[in-house]
Amino acid sequence: MSAPEPTAPSPLDAERAHLAASRSALRAMRADAEALDIRDVTANWVNAEVLQSEIEQRIKSLADLADTPLFFGRLDYLHDLDEEGEHGSRFYIGRRHVHDAHGDPMVIDWRAPVSQPYYQATKQDPKDVGLRRRFGYDGGELTAYEDEHLSDPEEAETTSRLLQREIERPRVGPMRDIVATIQPEQDEIVRAPLSGTVCVQGAPGTGKTAVGLHRVAYLLYAYRERLARAGTLVVGPNRSFLRYIEQVLPALGELEVRQATVDELVAHVEVRGVDGAAAAHVKGDARMAQVLRRAVRAGVRMPTEPLMVVRGSRRWRVPAHELGEIVQELLDRDIRYGAAREALPQRIAHAVLVRMEQAGEAPDDRVQNAVARTPAVKAVVKECWPQVDPAKLVLRLLSDADFLAEMSEGILTAEERKAILWERPARGVKSARWSAADAVLIDEAHDLVERTGSLGHVVLDEAQDLSPMQYRAVGRRCSTGSATVLGDLAQGTTPWATESWAAALTHLGKPDAVVEELTQGFRVPRAVIAYASRLLPAIAPELSEATSIRDSAGSFAVRPVAPAELEAAVVAACREALTREGSVGLIAADARVPGLAAALAAAGLPHLSPGEETSRGARLTLVPASLAKGLEYDHVVLEEPAAVVAGEPDERTGLRRLYVALTRAVSGLAVVHAEPLPALLAGVGSGVGSAVGTGVGTGVVVA
Repeated sequence: MSAPEPTAPSPLDAERAHLAASRSALRAMRADAEALDIRDVTANWVNAEVLQSEIEQRIKSLADLADTPLFFGRLDYLHDLDEEGEHGSRFYIGRRHVHDAHGDPMVIDWRAPVSQPYYQATKQDPKDVGLRRRFGYDGGELTAYEDEHLSDPEEAETTSRLLQREIERPRVGPMRDIVATIQPEQDEIVRAPLSGTVCVQGAPGTGKTAVGLHRVAYLLYAYRERLARAGTLVVGPNRSFLRYIEQVLPALGELEVRQATVDELVAHVEVRGVDGAAAAHVKGDARMAQVLRRAVRAGVRMPTEPLMVVRGSRRWRVPAHELGEIVQELLDRDIRYGAAREALPQRIAHAVLVRMEQAGEAPDDRVQNAVARTPAVKAVVKECWPQVDPAKLVLRLLSDADFLAEMSEGILTAEERKAILWERPARGVKSARWSAADAVLIDEAHDLVERTGSLGHVVLDEAQDLSPMQYRAVGRRCSTGSATVLGDLAQGTTPWATESWAAALTHLGKPDAVVEELTQGFRVPRAVIAYASRLLPAIAPELSEATSIRDSAGSFAVRPVAPAELEAAVVAACREALTREGSVGLIAADARVPGLAAALAAAGLPHLSPGEETSRGARLTLVPASLAKGLEYDHVVLEEPAAVVAGEPDERTGLRRLYVALTRAVSGLAVVHAEPLPALLAGVGSGVGSAVGTGVGTGVVVA
């Protein structure tokens, strides 16, 4: 009797075996890195330290995260991509490259060119891909797969269920990467060349922040050597936002990307004061750059006395008019103040050397340097081109009415000068109550004196809230590099919020940047985005209304209550949201946050503050409306929309703040209110159970 033939493993078992083998190969790669012995391969201890640091970074990047799948997709090409046929035509696509002991790839980095068809291939343009396979995971365990036969004309094109499930997967904690769900229009932005600046106008839920972060990861892969020298930077609106996104790049294998706020970039002084809206608006205006340019050069004086340089037994005289010509030439060249000040003694010394040569001497560069260092030349430089301390200069500008009037003549109006002039002049830089806008002015003055260093690439998120002067501050950090600018004009909530990307990009110094618009949302439910979009005619009528590929995975309710019942209703809504899977955000006007915190504590509901979402033990975050931008929660409870609007200087800004708050929900939104809703949101329906807009399958209660 013959033995039964062995049963071939199922496709799912085969994929699980490849996952296990890939994890084993990754562990071997890490072990190889840990076993490297560099004791006899470096010339000195400095090289040894540098090499050891690089090895440690390599070891760190090879960590196998148990709950993070090594690969999420597979491509089967119709033809062999390698002419020699060494690697075949099947590639597993993942977050990082993994190879076996022979160097053959087991997982291909999602950023590699061979991986791009995973995101771009369609039935109309299969890009030589016969099969695209997506994998489903549960806690790091491979549980499902789904195939698309792109070259089969008989197979209908359908929406991927695994892709939809990954997009809608509940989130607890910080933002995660979207590498498994990048859409074709997002992928085109991610892979745009380093040389060009890209501006992404993105409606809520379109993934613009994730696109920006994945673009950094892609650029570091494609242009690693160049960016390793020049550096990269991610600029966010506040520290809470940066803590929320800080895990995305490490998950993609990029550990060394600096993150900062604009305030941190310009932290030349301690910020302790707060400007009113009028003062902040003037200080943020690009015209202040002209005022500062005048002020920096205001101390330059033309010489009135000739220069006499004594060398040995000879005296060399340079008349005042010739010294004046040298000073004027440097002014006309319009180079930075500090560079001109450094050039001035050399230019004066050169004039002395010309006289020496005319007298028959043969001075060299050492003589010129010696003349430039003589007390007589130093005295002329000090008199004609005095040193400028940027902070002291701005202090004088803001506290000396006459100086401010002189420097801003023809640039600012009398009312604008009055708005920014300090009522009580500070006695010194350290005692001044500097505002955030003042720090930006000091940064501008610093750059007028000495050039700010430029990075290779800067990602600027929530850019719509920057003032022109803040754009200039960021632009200085990428003056010789490129930028990715991310924002949504409808979410601008500062008095100086950007009205057009063309103007913003000009202030940034990137007027030729390409502007891309993302309007299709992937995470905000369709009913929620439709409800929030009712505000667009008032806050950004020029923008296209956002759409969403999602129906609500949870619920959407607008709940009117009596004023005396508001607090209890909010607590009940939070308690109800916590019965569902995922994170919960309670968003309210800033002034109402302390009272709600006390109510939650009295109800026994522990909560976090924005940026603390990595903490364990609480899924509820109490979010001031001013910090909600850029954050996402599976379920949002929005307390008193009218108070959110009233908390801003004007109605339009308030409605924009409300638009932001409404669009933080990924699965469910409950709006709880006692005061009447803003007119554009009122009257959506009448009576209990009315449906909202295009919401499908949503149970909605409206005022």
